[in-house]
Amino acid sequence: MDVSDLLTSAGINIAICVVLLSLYSILRKQPGNACVYFTRRLVSEPVRGTGVISCFERFVPSTGWIAKAWQATDEEILAVGGVDAVAFMRIVVFSIRVFIIAAVICLFIVLPVNYYGQDMQHKEIHSESLEVFTIGNVKEDSKWLWVHCLALYLISCSACVLLYFEYKSITKMRLAHITGSPPNPSHFTVLVRGVPWSPDNSYSNSVEQFFSTYYPESYLSHQMVYGSCTVDKLMKDAERMYRMLKSIDPRFLDRSLPYCIPGGAAHPFMVLNLRADSVSSSTSMDGLQPNQRRKECPAAFVFFKTRYAALVAAQVLQSSNPMLWVTELAPEPHDVYWSNLSIPYKQV
Repeated sequence: MDVSDLLTSAGINIAICVVLLSLYSILRKQPGNACVYFTRRLVSEPVRGTGVISCFERFVPSTGWIAKAWQATDEEILAVGGVDAVAFMRIVVFSIRVFIIAAVICLFIVLPVNYYGQDMQHKEIHSESLEVFTIGNVKEDSKWLWVHCLALYLISCSACVLLYFEYKSITKMRLAHITGSPPNPSHFTVLVRGVPWSPDNSYSNSVEQFFSTYYPESYLSHQMVYGSCTVDKLMKDAERMYRMLKSIDPRFLDRSLPYCIPGGAAHPFMVLNLRADSVSSSTSMDGLQPNQRRKECPAAFVFFKTRYAALVAAQVLQSSNPMLWVTELAPEPHDVYWSNLSIPYKQV
């Protein structure tokens, strides 16, 4: 393989990158793809009209978004995407810096040593074989081999120094974010899954015994996760109907119609009388079986007295079996998907 083949391969890869960037620039302008590329903005802000974009402008690639993304400061990224987004971007910048340092050292120090490592008649650069640019072109027992060792140490030391400053900056940023954010119950809570079944104790007793034994000073209490029952299904159906009726103009609603709630297999709704006693008797908790009301799942939210204790409990391996006593920091209350918590962890 010669240099011309390498340049051809590099040109093909660069052309593919340009095509992919152009496709991204075009697809992100299409109104139908707004839910794909701007999901966070659509969730946080009400949906508004973005104005009429000409057909020509929608199908012409643009590079303005690259300059805006590169010029964004850490504070702007922190406000939009959070600490994790800033850490990810710092990792990308760190990789680019290490690549630049390695490229400069290899181009101006290593490659000349390899190229002139043998006493030979060199051809033109584009006709040379790639072997003349490798360490195999250096004579055996040559003192110039120390240049490779020096270059390796320079690149490694530069990467370690840059990594130290990056970690120091990200650590300060995370600490400022943690200390500046208001206390949240999720900071003191750990989600434990894969609670082993015991014929003698319930899941609740097993969780209490486990954490009171291994975390006696920091353990506070726990809350078990229970399976869905009839009332939960009725509440979900009622919430779905509320969203449907909320989008309808009140002028088109006939107040003389009876109130309905979802339910029933054959008919989508059951018509209820307007008497309060009939509604209360239909949805009374007393009519449900005890095992339906208190059906425990092998998952629980465990509360600790300090954030440090909760973090340690979330990071430490609790059992030699990785499928049992699986712990992680609890999500935000509005981010919990309760139906998934009832699924056994081994099945997940």
